[in-house]
Amino acid sequence: MLPAFSIVIPCFNEEARIGQTLRLTVDYLAANAPESELIVVNDGSTDATGAIAREELKPAQIVTRLLENFPNRGKGAAVRSGLLAARTAIGVFSDADLSTQLEETPKLIEPIANREVEIAFGSRALDRNLIGIHQPWRREQAGRVFNLLVRLATGLPFWDTQCGFKAFRLEACRPILEAARIEGFAFDVELLYLAGRAGLRIREVPVRWNHAEGSKVSFFRDSLRMLGEVITLRASS
Repeated sequence: MLPAFSIVIPCFNEEARIGQTLRLTVDYLAANAPESELIVVNDGSTDATGAIAREELKPAQIVTRLLENFPNRGKGAAVRSGLLAARTAIGVFSDADLSTQLEETPKLIEPIANREVEIAFGSRALDRNLIGIHQPWRREQAGRVFNLLVRLATGLPFWDTQCGFKAFRLEACRPILEAARIEGFAFDVELLYLAGRAGLRIREVPVRWNHAEGSKVSFFRDSLRMLGEVITLRASS
């Protein structure tokens, strides 16, 4: 059994898959960490995401909560609000598409529970043999370039800051969650950057990962916005 933790799932217009995602998550937590809680953050969806989530969470075997952000504020804001609302010692966030399977969770939880690190996060770059279904070639190469630019701009030593699967010892990380300001997709970089400056111990962990269609990241628009956010982050420090 895993120690109790809070898993935060941010979602925006995910009506096509949020039901299945929540059923899988509830079943996993009930079997492996029944004292845990599931926090769903509906980030201003304009489809039936919120209604489906409410229906799925009603009969849950574990503690569940649905938070609503209106209007849409961005993935960073959704993840932070969920983690700050957590009532357990460890907080995890996972993308709504479950590209990283829930069975990989112990890889992040255990080093935090053992007081080895304050943050552990999944990585596709450390062992690419663990990638089952790859992203389209152009998007995968763009991700590699983005992470190289992140390393150059911030000095962070990590190879995949954007995998949507990260865990935090919340007592230590609460100050950085409260201080963070980026609301878009580069929020991961800001959290890791602030954690590094605060002297927190961080571990990048290879995880199994499969690309899922339906990404909300626009290849050109959001990539440029994320790069701009990273540059601003470095300039303002």
